[in-house]
Amino acid sequence: MVNFTILAGGYTSFVASYLFNSDTNALTLLNQSPTGQNPSWISQHPTNKSVLYTVNEDSPGNLQSFLIGKDGALSQPIDTISSQGNSPAFTTPLSTGQVAIMNYDSGNGLIVPTVPGNPLEFTSSYSSIKFDAPVSHPHMALEHGSEVFVPDLGADKIWRLVENGGPGQFRVQGQIDQPKGSGPRHIATRGDTLFTVHELASTVTQQLIPPAPNGTTPLIANFSILPPGLPQGAAMAGGEILLTEASARFPEPFVYVSNRNTGVQDPRGDAIAVFRVEPRLALVGFVYTGLDQIRGMEFGGPEDEFLIASGVAGDGGVIVLRRTEGGQNLELLTRNLELPTRTSFVWLN
Repeated sequence: MVNFTILAGGYTSFVASYLFNSDTNALTLLNQSPTGQNPSWISQHPTNKSVLYTVNEDSPGNLQSFLIGKDGALSQPIDTISSQGNSPAFTTPLSTGQVAIMNYDSGNGLIVPTVPGNPLEFTSSYSSIKFDAPVSHPHMALEHGSEVFVPDLGADKIWRLVENGGPGQFRVQGQIDQPKGSGPRHIATRGDTLFTVHELASTVTQQLIPPAPNGTTPLIANFSILPPGLPQGAAMAGGEILLTEASARFPEPFVYVSNRNTGVQDPRGDAIAVFRVEPRLALVGFVYTGLDQIRGMEFGGPEDEFLIASGVAGDGGVIVLRRTEGGQNLELLTRNLELPTRTSFVWLN
């Protein structure tokens, strides 16, 4: 396939769509579909590829559903419900037909059922999940078996959620404690292994997932993701973590981690750290992007060959990179400057 359509959320009142041509390396802005305010995180339904979910990262916040049409254009919002909290920074659908949304500024979240046979409509049968900590900033939700893991940047924990009587009703059954002050932001799992990017410590860690409900395990690896040669006054904060599996062209798995500079900017822009996964996590190197504060990035294309990314600040636009050297490196292919910032992405094909 040559042409790829990609949706991009941001701190605006629209979701943009781009066309990436992998033959010519052209990235073209196709359209801007009106949404609620600040659709900063967007997620596609896992089986019905015509359904998109977005947050409205406001106070109070919302969860919205849309139908995806030609060239990535969105319908008007099909359904909108309150997130029952402030600044929801993440949403994702689960395999059960429910949709998780986490409220960063109010320490709570929802896992909302959808109408059977109609993933565009939310039911009213759900209850707020409160995270019991003096400071709580839940930043993500990741389905793992029958549990949902929620990294909490404020509490230095990864909460373990399970259904409590039926869809929409969840309870915290336990936690995986993280290093004090590290600020776990986003996570990835591979079998019984947990990888965590820590925003406040600018680290990435690897550990075995402990048996439920409570407890932790020793860190197998704990790496700084600070790139070398940062300017004086740089202030780094870990961002996104992505894991790719081995394939024909990329014969081993890798972890890719972004680090956001919220201080004095590096002329090279933010860096993406590349890690080998087997036999254990090991730093391969850094790729500089010319972007300012990468919040979201996403792989797409055959064998996850391409990576799209953007910053939440500055005017670096949206870039597409290609994995090279078997996945150990990234090569910049193109940059589109029509929209200066974007915050999350979905590849439609």
